[in-house]
Amino acid sequence: MTAAADDRVLFDVDTDKRIATITLNNPKQRNSYDAAMRETMARHLDRVAEDDDITVVLLRGSDGVFSTGADMNNAYGWYGTKDGNGTNGGGKKSRPSQRRRLTVDRKSFGFYHDLMGFPKVTVAEVSGYALGGGFEMALMADISVIARDTKIGMPATRFLGPALGSLHMFFHRLGPVLARRLLLTGDVIEAGAVEHFGVFTDTCEPSKVAARARYWAEKAARMPADGVVIAKEAFRLVEQSQAYQGEEVASYLFHAFGTNLQFAPGEFNFVKTRAEHGTKEAFRLRDEHFHVPEP
Repeated sequence: MTAAADDRVLFDVDTDKRIATITLNNPKQRNSYDAAMRETMARHLDRVAEDDDITVVLLRGSDGVFSTGADMNNAYGWYGTKDGNGTNGGGKKSRPSQRRRLTVDRKSFGFYHDLMGFPKVTVAEVSGYALGGGFEMALMADISVIARDTKIGMPATRFLGPALGSLHMFFHRLGPVLARRLLLTGDVIEAGAVEHFGVFTDTCEPSKVAARARYWAEKAARMPADGVVIAKEAFRLVEQSQAYQGEEVASYLFHAFGTNLQFAPGEFNFVKTRAEHGTKEAFRLRDEHFHVPEP
């Protein structure tokens, strides 16, 4: 497998099978990604889109984990400020302005928009964890193969707000009931618990995920290449005209506005807690705060 300049994202092409593979390779962080990794993924996707000899792109993560989404070790660092590192130049963390959030979030939503409307078949090989942006990518793929014990959800809604992510996609792919449940509670559930909803193409045992994903990729790659790209454009037209319409813009706006939260006394402020106690302890305190025993 060949690596890009950023070896946290690997890219490989099987020319005989007409399949490209993009692998998130950041196992120490459970394949979470920062802005640089996302941009590397986008460049690889552009390369696949422009290659007439590739019909399918397989998205996966290394070491049995798909992705835990955006790297939140420096939440404000995604937005950057005067020094480009999420600080005001004096080392103090600085809350991004709304104009900065809208600028950066437009780029983020551009990545997901391009993935949803990608002109080749996308197959996701999902296991371990698919959280946050990783969950979004798993849902956006044309064909998703997922292990039953994979942890899925949007846990960052607990500290960044329930307007987080591609709301239009959650409601149409998950349905309004499940979407509201996951976004309003931040619950992380196992994929097997929603298998009966048909959210994913193929829900199977963990040991079979890689082989099943490859099976679906090879099956799709045998389709006429011209037919695939025509179909993908037709699918996008149907979704945009019958389902999403202006909802994608609404998702982007509410994401930017909704993540600029003020926390009242007694509410859990993850960013502040992490600054005071460190990331590991902040996650423990987060889980403790949100735990409610079932009756």
